[in-house]
Amino acid sequence: MHADLSPVIAATAQWLTRAYPASGGALACALSEAQARQAVTVAARLRYPTAMDAGLMGVSGPGGSARLDWITGADGAGSVDVEEEAWRSWVDEVVVSWAACLLTDPQLAARAVAALAEGGTPVEFRRLLSPDDRDRRAAALLRHPDLVAPVAELHHAELVARLDPGQALVA
Repeated sequence: MHADLSPVIAATAQWLTRAYPASGGALACALSEAQARQAVTVAARLRYPTAMDAGLMGVSGPGGSARLDWITGADGAGSVDVEEEAWRSWVDEVVVSWAACLLTDPQLAARAVAALAEGGTPVEFRRLLSPDDRDRRAAALLRHPDLVAPVAELHHAELVARLDPGQALVA
């Protein structure tokens, strides 16, 4: 993983877990966060496959969460402390959308991980690819296709195009 993607991955995973929170206590929160982080990591590596891509994103910025907040209804949540919510400026809408696609479509997730691994399946993405019952319960909202559909549909076509076998991936 490119070190330059760390702030985007952290902020984007945080946005997902706040928009679609876990239920069931601290363990459920940790399991849900692990799944979100794995999906976001795969999505970010697909979106920014080279050091140059990550560098350009670092210069231009990822875009922030404003549109996503509006879509999910989180934009009218009352007064927001700008300094406390500064992490939202590191949220990447495309990465959120792609991660939502991966969390709700196991076949698409397998294709995405395979594209990154050049045919292999790294162990680091087990919770994304093979969630057990506890993982599924913890991330019930995060993995619910109907609930995340407004976000997943935003950039679904671009993800499918990126994973097209005719499309060259640089990893």
